[in-house]
Parts: sequence; C-alpha cells; structure tokens
Amino acid sequence: MARGARGPAAPMDFTSGELSGGEPLSSTPAVEQVGADGRGAATNLNPDELLKFYHDMLLIRRFEERAGQLYGMGLIGGFCHLYIGQEAIAVGMQQVFKPGDQIITGYRDHGHMLAAGMDPKEVMAELTGRSGGSSKGKGGSMHMFSTEAGFYGGHGIVGAQVALGTGLAFADWYRGTDNCSFAYFGDGAANQGQVYESFNMAQLWKLPVVYVIENNQYAMGTAVERSSATTEFHMRGASFGIPGEQVDGMDVLAVRDAGARAAERVRSGAGPIILEMKTYRYRGHSMSDPAKYRTRDEVDQMRSTRDPIEHIRPLLDGAGVGADRIKAVDDEVKSVVAEAVQFAQSSPEPDPRELYTDVYLESLA
Repeated sequence: MARGARGPAAPMDFTSGELSGGEPLSSTPAVEQVGADGRGAATNLNPDELLKFYHDMLLIRRFEERAGQLYGMGLIGGFCHLYIGQEAIAVGMQQVFKPGDQIITGYRDHGHMLAAGMDPKEVMAELTGRSGGSSKGKGGSMHMFSTEAGFYGGHGIVGAQVALGTGLAFADWYRGTDNCSFAYFGDGAANQGQVYESFNMAQLWKLPVVYVIENNQYAMGTAVERSSATTEFHMRGASFGIPGEQVDGMDVLAVRDAGARAAERVRSGAGPIILEMKTYRYRGHSMSDPAKYRTRDEVDQMRSTRDPIEHIRPLLDGAGVGADRIKAVDDEVKSVVAEAVQFAQSSPEPDPRELYTDVYLESLA
C-alpha cells in the first residue's frame, strides 16, 4: 500500500483509492488508507465470525431504533444521541479488545456499550432513568460506566474523553502492562485544544493509546469542509510524530483489520496511533436535531450504498451462511431488544436516597 501525504478528500469519499506520494520524510509519520478498494477489503472471512458481526451490528441498530421510539414517547428524557449508521466501528474495534483494556467515548455511546458486552436491559433502563440501569438511573444516556466491561464512560463535554483516555493509557504504561486504551471522539471534537495536549503527552511518553476519530462528516451539524481547515483527520498527529490511518468505517472487516494493526503497535511500546474512521450517521446529531443541513437524498443514498449491515449480508451468503441462520439472528435480536424495553419500563425509579451514594465526599445522612 502506498504511503505518503495527499490533499483533502472530497466529502464522504470512502473509496478514493491509494494514497499518492512517495515515502514520507523521517520526521513525518506514515499514513495509510484501509478499505480503499471498496467493500470487503479484509480477508479471513470466517462464517461464524461474520455472523457475530452481523448480530452485534444488528443489535445496536434495533436497540437504537427502539431508543428513538421511547424518546418520542417521553420515556427517555434529556439528551439522546443515536449511533445508527456507525455500528461497524464499535463492533469492528471490539474484536481487538482484550481483558484489561479500556474503552472511553463521548456522548454517542450506546453502541459502544453494547459492543463491549454490557447488558442491553441495563443500558435501556439507564436511558429511561430507572434503578435497574447500569448507573442506577443516575447517569442517563451520556453517563454510563461499566468497569467490568472495560467501558469508562460516555462523556458529555466535547473532547474531554480524549484526555481521560490518555490518562488511562498512562496508567497502563506506569503499571508496565500490555493493555491499551481506545479513546473515541468525533470530527468535531478533533478541533478541541485538549486533544492536541493529549497527543503531545501520549507521543512524548509513548503511551499505549489508540485514538479513534469517528468522522461522520457533520460534527454537530456543520460539514467538515466548512468547519475544519484540514479534513484529513488521520494526519492530525503529524506534528507530534503520531502515525495515522484512514479507514472505511462502514466496513466492519476493514475496521477490524486496522484495529488489529493499531493495537499491536501500541502494545509493543511504539506509542500512540490515530485511526480516522470515515462513517456516516443517519439520524440527526441528537433527537432534537432535524438535520436540515443535508438532503434526504444524501441520507438515502448512503443507506442504499454504504450501510454496514447490508454490506455483511452478501458476505454471509458467500460464506455459506443460510437464510435460516440469519433469520434466527434477526429473531433473537428482536427478542433481546423487546426484553430490554420491558425491563426498562418495569424497573422502578431510583430511591431518592441514591442521591447520596457513589459520591467522593461522605454525606451527612
């Protein structure tokens, strides 16, 4: 694969081909593009693995669709940011996660929780503010945690999780483990100052952190080419000597393969790396966003040509996975989501005394 720098890509160009240019200067990190030849660039298509990818992405999709319905019914309050369209990133990257690693992300976090193995019932209950939720109903959509699953939260402050994820990597480095931190953030957060402070520290100490930029093209509601002076986000670490790859974030296999290379690098002590996942969210920034900054035709085109779940279906067929097995997965996912909704609706609201638990300072009860 050719290495080197190139100029800004056209918006939503997932298949722009090989990078141009020769070998980079010694002071410039290597840059690669993964999945540039279209769909299914990855190899080793194991039928059971493909079926698991399909299951996990479909679970996120159906879960988020029901979450959107519950929000419309008034059963979920506050902010709610859906992950629909971006499922391949969380699922693909989870394949390189090992016990002891950490995941941290922003407020578009439900998909990451499910990919990490958190119980859908507890996630849905937390969304509805019930005591059966993963944070006992006190965190809501943006503030769920599960140290058991290695998930260190969704975070509401834009870009804050990048510094926290770097701190998690520092802890791994300090303890001398081969664990690594996966810090997810979006194209909008990539312009925040603390991101570059984190890059500097991570490269200075060669911290084991994979920075995953989920570039869904619009940040909160402004196209990247209108809000960012440079739209090649995988090159944002160049001045620090941090290498980067641009990945087809709608292709779960390309994500998995890029994640495996990145994790191997940081576990070896070579320092951080940036993965820019080119993706697309189908819904607005949050449930209150009508997304009038783009056309319906644009969204429909992305759904019909780039959908990560639809991409997996012909691969399943080619791997000999029959329609009966696929339908069984569909039915199972439908049942799991229905059970999660039922659990959330039947779970009681938190006892008011919960306000005085899980805080750092002892309360005078």
